[in-house]
Amino acid sequence: MSNATQTVRTGQVRAFARLPVLVVAALAGAALLATSGRYAHGFDELYFLIAGRDHLAWGYFDQPPLVPALAGAMDSLFPGSLVALRLPVTLAAAGGVVVTALITRELGGGRGAQVLAAGLYATSGVIIASHWIGTYILDPFLWTVLAWLVVRWVRTRRDGLLVWAGVVTAVSLQTKFLVPAFWALVLVSALVIGPRELVRRPKLWLGAGIAVVATIPTLLWQAKNGWPYLIMNDVVKAEFPGTLAFLRDGVLGAGVGAGVLAFLYGLVLLTGSRRMRDHRFLGVAIVALIVAFLLSHGRSYYLMGVYALPFAAAATGFVKHVPRWRLVAWPVLVLSAVITLVGLPIFPASMARTSVGPVNLGTAFAGGELPQQELVKAVGETYAALPPEQRARTAVYAEIYPFAAATEFYGPRYGVEHVYSGHRGYWYFDKPPETADSVLFLGFDPELLRPYFAEVTPVVEGLLWRYDGRRGSWDELWPKLERH
Repeated sequence: MSNATQTVRTGQVRAFARLPVLVVAALAGAALLATSGRYAHGFDELYFLIAGRDHLAWGYFDQPPLVPALAGAMDSLFPGSLVALRLPVTLAAAGGVVVTALITRELGGGRGAQVLAAGLYATSGVIIASHWIGTYILDPFLWTVLAWLVVRWVRTRRDGLLVWAGVVTAVSLQTKFLVPAFWALVLVSALVIGPRELVRRPKLWLGAGIAVVATIPTLLWQAKNGWPYLIMNDVVKAEFPGTLAFLRDGVLGAGVGAGVLAFLYGLVLLTGSRRMRDHRFLGVAIVALIVAFLLSHGRSYYLMGVYALPFAAAATGFVKHVPRWRLVAWPVLVLSAVITLVGLPIFPASMARTSVGPVNLGTAFAGGELPQQELVKAVGETYAALPPEQRARTAVYAEIYPFAAATEFYGPRYGVEHVYSGHRGYWYFDKPPETADSVLFLGFDPELLRPYFAEVTPVVEGLLWRYDGRRGSWDELWPKLERH
């Protein structure tokens, strides 16, 4: 047996380029690890952290339970550590690099193609987004693993892979509720284009059963609370930026430079190349997913889960068909790596510029992380200055969940232990105690609580108000304060 190939029962597959691929993954992980201590917590990170640490549940208004539980656990084990909090997504991003190379191997790509595909993933927007822990970061890794399992099944017909796909789907369903769209379109595409036998495999449905059973507790939470995630779909639609912006951001997310070209080229190969005909159903499913996300007014970052397979196809095709491909690929890939690196927070937070043309500098992260502490300082100092008797009967209330999460995280240094809000998932956490007949309100719209209190006093113009003389019990008021 040669070093280039290894024989398996169902055919031949190139050897895995273990060392260079692991080096690429390690470099991507090291870049994330080195910058994960900057600059502060993102507002979504704080929301996940507070939800998982203080309000652990089987479900939430806007997500399943896995990421909040993970964020809460990491912060409980390593309080306040940004590096520890972000470590799971750092590992997921590095893992995505390796799995992309494994997909390339299944498509017949050799050493060069595998390393090229790994480099494409390592210089994509997935890596930049992996600075923050979030559902939208962990889920793309799980989709990448699913793509590898399905592509490997196409070559080997080993049905045990489909059971593992069910297990991965179960984990994905604890992260976001998007993965059923993946499976629906993959299976429809397989029925139309082939391989139709995929749908007839008993172990596929065994895996599906595992995913359903694992999701029952989350579904029961949703049912008990009136299926709030359906409302979240309307929230996402209301924030839709438009068709052109969706496509622009979704495609650019593949990586400014080599990633965009590879993603589009890979889709062309998957849907039209005779060499990729065994995987055409997956290419068609990816195109259908893009259309489905567009028509349902989804978010452009949903596409991060489908980058890996086109990258693998592009790398395989490019190496095979372009003579002296290294002279073209590596300079472009190095440029893409530089663009990715400057997109991470490698700069001092004091740098004012956040972009150079279409390239965002990593200082953009500071704009979403550092102001929260100043915001909480204003709230906390006002709260701490209240007379003890008044402070004991004053609840801190935030208009929107990012303000609530930031104040609850940074607030203890000022004596603020609990923060309440009627916004999205926070409404489900808790309402103020009946002893709180006054509220310190953080937000933009003082009219939000005005009908429920006798007096309103501005504290910080345009930001903070104090409400006194509550009209009615919190049990009566709380249903009226739910906002999405």
